[in-house]
Amino acid sequence: MTTKINIVLAMILIACALSLINAQYQARHLFIELESEQSLSKQYELQWTQLKLDQSTYGKHARIEDAATRDLNMVVVTPERTQYLKAEELK
Repeated sequence: MTTKINIVLAMILIACALSLINAQYQARHLFIELESEQSLSKQYELQWTQLKLDQSTYGKHARIEDAATRDLNMVVVTPERTQYLKAEELK
């Protein structure tokens, strides 16, 4: 009778040991995956910061005006060049 109990207890001990090994393996695997995702998150955050900086740089009025005059040959509107339309002219 005691040998049967010992065999059953030994099998339970082996099952618990294998379960522990599997749990440790899964924990390591999940930790590696977490580290990878955190690294990716840091890269995305850095790219987002760079994009916000680019947006603020490219969106400045002086830069837009300079690009319009240089690349598109546009000139600043002056009162002499402005044409006004009256309502009766539109009919």
